[in-house]
This record gives sequence, structure tokens and C-alpha cells, in this order.
Amino acid sequence: MGQDSAVVEAAATTPAPDATFIFNTLLFLIMGMVVMFMAAGFCMLEAGLVRSKNAATICLKNITLFAIATVMVWLVGYNIIYGVDEGGWMGTLTMWAADDTQPLDTGYSASSDWFFQMVFVATAASIVSGTVAERVRLWPFFLFTALLTGFIYPIQASWEWGGGWLDSRYGFSDFAGSTLVHATGGWAALAGALALGPRRGKYGPNGQINTIRGSSLPLATLGVFILWLGWFGFNGGSQLALGSLSDAIAVSNIFVNTNMAAACGVITVVVLCTFLKRKIDLSMALNGAIGGLVAITAEPLTPAIWQAAMIGSIGGVIIFVTTPMLEYSRIDDVVGAIPAHLFCGIWGTLAAPLTNGDATFIGQAVGVGANAAFVFPISLVIWFLMKMIIGIRASAEEEDKGLDDTEVGAPAWPDFSGSPPLRPAE
Repeated sequence: MGQDSAVVEAAATTPAPDATFIFNTLLFLIMGMVVMFMAAGFCMLEAGLVRSKNAATICLKNITLFAIATVMVWLVGYNIIYGVDEGGWMGTLTMWAADDTQPLDTGYSASSDWFFQMVFVATAASIVSGTVAERVRLWPFFLFTALLTGFIYPIQASWEWGGGWLDSRYGFSDFAGSTLVHATGGWAALAGALALGPRRGKYGPNGQINTIRGSSLPLATLGVFILWLGWFGFNGGSQLALGSLSDAIAVSNIFVNTNMAAACGVITVVVLCTFLKRKIDLSMALNGAIGGLVAITAEPLTPAIWQAAMIGSIGGVIIFVTTPMLEYSRIDDVVGAIPAHLFCGIWGTLAAPLTNGDATFIGQAVGVGANAAFVFPISLVIWFLMKMIIGIRASAEEEDKGLDDTEVGAPAWPDFSGSPPLRPAE
């Protein structure tokens, strides 16, 4: 009777292979949809932090970059990441096609995995959009997005997530992409900002820094709440399994740590602004949430709650310190993406060994350095080549008038922009 009880108990706690397959596939699909909604968050954040004359252009950029990422990951990106030989440098330049001939061996459907990985690539491209807003021309931006999502991101992601040289030689660990996604987007954004230069009127001739206010802080706040929600899919889905009790517990713990890091990032910025600036900067508080989220992304599973709070709080400190540093360096980052995604991404990656005993500080440093040495120079070369060959920046007249008029042809808010409510159809 005792042996029969043990058999029944084992059957109750060990899921059938097909049940594991179903739950893992559902994790990828549902979390992938949640991450896809982050595209709306980036769009609303950026639309709120740019001036109204550029808001429609931001919307067009964000929906188009998601479409470009989708196509490029299908054409080459996925197999560059996951077609790499163990210890290698990149995968194959071949088109992805679903292969479910042996589904129980992989534990999830091929298409669910492709979809989940694709939305991560689109997230990296969204980071660039906000930094270069209000002065970059659309088609050069789209061309850079295609190169970033099809080649730059996949090559460096293959080094870790595809089992390439960073994973096999150095044990580099980046659970959901503080470096592989966010620092990659941050380095590409920094290169674009340097190639473009600041917006007209941002800096005066005598070194003064002029504040250019966005069109809608409530809209930007909505965007951050959407991103915060999306991050549960971003980090939770990166557990890559939901077919066992331990996986379900892990995803739950990841949710809690992710939420705590974001909350403490906000609180840290609010407190620092209160005591050191006397007035609380809402846009910086919004980036405090993003900075905390980015920081915890490298290792959201192993920290205790207090450690997640500490990691997120330091992310908030980084936002508070590095945002004005960029301003004084005359690097015009419209939405503050570089402090939030690049600097906080580096911090989170280097902090992973504090809670994850399988990660080492040397391995993490090598990964951060390799990512920087690859992504930033190649992005800079691409931006400057496009600048010389096709031009990347709107003219002074176009920039003053607003890209909604010159690139899109219709303002985001015609009732508030002085545009006539009726015009002949073209």
C-alpha cells in the first residue's frame, strides 16, 4: 500500500510530457504577447516626451520598427542567434522555418519560441528610437533598424543565448538581457546621438542647457506603466519553462523581484530629487522605474527581495547621476534611454554574481566589454556611413517645422497645432 501511495504521489507531481509541452508553449505565447505590448509602452513614452509636432512621427517609427524586426528575425536573425556552433561567434545566414517534427524533445513548439525571441529583438530597436527622436529622418532610421535587428543584435546574442563563446568559455550570465538587449540598444542609441548631434536649440552658444519639454507627461507616464507590465513577460518568460512546480515558483519569484526593483528605482529618484533638487522631476522618476527594471533583468530569479530592492535602488541612483552627465556632455538623449538602458544594463549585469553563485565578476565583465566593443563601433560606423552617403538628419527648416509635417504629412494633434481641420485630399 505504501508503494502504491508513492507511485500516486509521483504521478501527481511529475507532469506528463505533453502537459509540460503545452505549459511551456503557453508561457512563450502569453509572455511574448505581453512583451509585444511593450512596443506600445515605448511608443507612448516617446510620444509624450517629444514635442507635439513630432508625436505622429514617433508613432510611425515604433509600429514600423516592430514590423521590420519581425521580418528581419524571420529572414536571418533567429538562425544567427541559435544556429551557432558551441563556442562559436555567430550562426547561419538562413531563413527560419518551424520544425516540430520532434516536439517533446524540445519541450515547446518552435513557433512559440521564435515569437518570444522576436519580440525581444524589437525591444532593443525601440530603445534607439527615443534617443534620436525629433531630428532623425525616417528611412535612415528604418535602415539602421533592419541592420540592428537582423545582424548586430543576433550576432552578440548568439555568444550567450545561442551557446557561443561567451557562454562556453566565460560562463557569462544574462538571464533576460540587461546587456544583450538593453545595453545593446543603449550603445546603438549613443552612437546615433553622436552621429546626429543635438536638437536645434537644445544647447546655447555659451554652454547653457535649454530644457525642451515634451507634449504630454501623462502620456509618458502611461507608457512607463505599460512597460512595467510588459517587463513581467520579459523577465518571467525568460524562465523558458512552466511545466513543473519549480518553474511555476520561479516565474512567481521573478515577478516579485522585477516589481520590487522597479518600485525602488522610482522611490530612490523621488527621494534624491526631493533632497538634492528641491523639486521632483517626473520624467526622471519615470526613468527610475525603467532603470530598476533594466538592472534586475540580468538576474531576476536568484535575489532575495531585499537584494532586488537594492539592485533597483542603485539603478535609480544611476539615473539621477548620469542623466545630467549626458546633458553636460552635450549628448542629446530625448527620452533618457541611454542612462536607463545602457548604464543600468551594465550595472545589472555586473551585479549578477552578487546573488547568482554560477556567475563570476570576470565573466560578467568580459561579456559587458565584448558587447560594448562590438555594438558601439559597428553602430557608429553605420550611422556615419549613412550620414555621408544618404544623410540622416532633417534639415533645420524641417526640424523647426516638425517631422510630423515633413515626414508623415499629418500632425498627431491637429486641434492643438494650428493645422487646418480640413484640407484637400492628396
